[in-house]
Amino acid sequence: MIRQIIRIDEEKCNGCGICATACHEGAIDIVDGKAKLVRENFCDGFGDCLPACPAGAITFEQREAPAYDEEAVKASMQAKEKSAAEKAGSATELGSGLKLVSPEPVSRLLQWPCQIQLLPVKGAFYEQADILVAADCTAYAYANMHETFMKGRVTMIGCPKLDAVNYTGKLTEIFSENDIRSVTLIRMEVPCCGGLQRAVETALANSGKSVSCRVITVSRNGKLL
Repeated sequence: MIRQIIRIDEEKCNGCGICATACHEGAIDIVDGKAKLVRENFCDGFGDCLPACPAGAITFEQREAPAYDEEAVKASMQAKEKSAAEKAGSATELGSGLKLVSPEPVSRLLQWPCQIQLLPVKGAFYEQADILVAADCTAYAYANMHETFMKGRVTMIGCPKLDAVNYTGKLTEIFSENDIRSVTLIRMEVPCCGGLQRAVETALANSGKSVSCRVITVSRNGKLL
């Protein structure tokens, strides 16, 4: 069948592997130092890997390809989760002689760098991306940061109190120069995080873009308010 599917330019690919991590279906592997679409029936054609690629090596194309096999993707993901739990899990002996196995968490960071001051103004990973702007303390306060908020988003972290800078200018440039889809801001309940929220909101206003912005607050004991 003819359908939309991704195309990877191996000449541009630097083998960083970010796209393989961003592909939730597991369609991409790193082979001989290059990203390759090794399971065409696992590619849903939505392109979560596109904004993750820092080299701009991934595009869409319309061509003959097998249909997306959702059931095969689910079976593969379940097998990987089971294997990770068995191999990378930590076993804790319980009083009854049973073992409690905890799977090793998976990083959901899509790009590098992630600190606001170090991020480039332009980048392929910004295009049609959902952005997460996070106060750096939130990752330590909220235990499930990677799966709940970072997964599928370009992450930008900062603390206006520690960095002693106003992020408004840098964020305005990023929002203005790139075609982003949405912004999620996660901050702590403490007053100093208000500076980060003001910077994001002002930058969006200054950018002239109509982009949705969601603000989430984390309490000091790690609860979402």
